[in-house]
Amino acid sequence: MLDWRSESGRRGSGVIAEMADPEPFIPDYAAGNIRGLIPALLGPSGTADLPDWIPAVVRGCTQVVVLVLDGLGWDQLEQRRDIAPTLSQMQGGPITSVVPTTTATALTSITTGLTPAEHGLIGYRMAVGAEVLNVLRWSVGNDDRRRTLRPADLQPTPAFLGHDVPVVSPRHLETSAFTEAHLGGARPEGWRAASSIAPRVAELVRDGDRLVYAYYSGVDTIAHEQGFGAYYDAELAAADDLVRQILDVLPSGSALVVTADHGQIEVGDRIVALPSEMLDLLAMQSGEARFRWLHAKSGAAAEVLAVARECFAATTWVVSAEQVLDEAWMGSAMRPAVRSRLGDVALVPHEPIGFFDPDDSGPYELVCRHGSLTSAEMRVPLLAAGG
Repeated sequence: MLDWRSESGRRGSGVIAEMADPEPFIPDYAAGNIRGLIPALLGPSGTADLPDWIPAVVRGCTQVVVLVLDGLGWDQLEQRRDIAPTLSQMQGGPITSVVPTTTATALTSITTGLTPAEHGLIGYRMAVGAEVLNVLRWSVGNDDRRRTLRPADLQPTPAFLGHDVPVVSPRHLETSAFTEAHLGGARPEGWRAASSIAPRVAELVRDGDRLVYAYYSGVDTIAHEQGFGAYYDAELAAADDLVRQILDVLPSGSALVVTADHGQIEVGDRIVALPSEMLDLLAMQSGEARFRWLHAKSGAAAEVLAVARECFAATTWVVSAEQVLDEAWMGSAMRPAVRSRLGDVALVPHEPIGFFDPDDSGPYELVCRHGSLTSAEMRVPLLAAGG
């Protein structure tokens, strides 16, 4: 772990290269953004009248399969087009994810068509009152919170605009609280092995479903566990073959749309510990390593912001909650209940580091991470091909 004063934590030193006045990649939620995909496909005109950021091959299709490849960023795909020949031949380009660029927030925006400010699941670890809820596990520490923090209360909007849409995803996820929160009202069509995805999609299309939603997490898992390299390349090739398999079973007049929730950046062991003078000012932390919310003790918010900027301005966008709101990082319309989930100051690195929180740990050390507003994390593919 890095001390914030270490050589690896300063601009232009060692493994962290100097960047010239980087700017955060703030999404335009009204343009090409993952939150607009489902509303466009399920709108009253169907696919006859789509925004121009959706590939033209989808226009007029009577059935659409949406495949979310968790963790596949546009920048990573662009650097490895030779490994992914099927994806590389599809129509389309990059669109943006949401803030933060994390699975819990982004998947909910995809399925509900809402910005994070609207749906309210504003992070992987989210402050709810005096507790920090792990949204993916729906737990506080080791304690399950499904009964006391009901998923439908924290995120009440049904998925897919209330339409009956089949969801082809891992069967073990079907009964999770996060599934209830971001896929409420959808029809589960679980799989136990990835080889079942294409045949199940084919059955659902033959049965006449207008929209089929499929989810695959392999790219994200391998990036977290192994980083970029041979294992990542092998997984991307496998994901590309999955895309080919689905295209092979789609009938004429249908289309496959591939997107993702976020990209990745390799951080490894470049994890920065907060200085003691800052920790003394904090009531708690939420978020994750690349979008760390600092919750100040009463009356200490301004001091936390000042100390954070003094320590981390060279490597990190240090922003107040007010700036996040004023610049609409999470969207322009935030309910008061959602506002209460924000911290006072956000640490959002633009260089390949993360911020340590002893309460934010998992079963293994992550190599690649996401959450911030760099191009590598924010830009995701929106690609399509006809059956």
